[in-house]
Amino acid sequence: MRENITKKNTGNTKKKDNRKKKPDFIEEMKMEIASELGIIKQVQNEGWDSLSPRISGKIGGKLSQRLKRINK
Repeated sequence: MRENITKKNTGNTKKKDNRKKKPDFIEEMKMEIASELGIIKQVQNEGWDSLSPRISGKIGGKLSQRLKRINK
């Protein structure tokens, strides 16, 4: 026979959402990299969707390198 196990609700079920902080930080870094690559005006005027895959890849690569450096 299986026993019916119930969990007690302690009322403290909310998890702290750290995801909100991370995207802002990454978005800042992306803008900084875009500035370094000289495409900040294009991003501000037309958005991220206007970038070519090659430029998007450059931004992603540089972003990845920086995040690795920060995490070490």
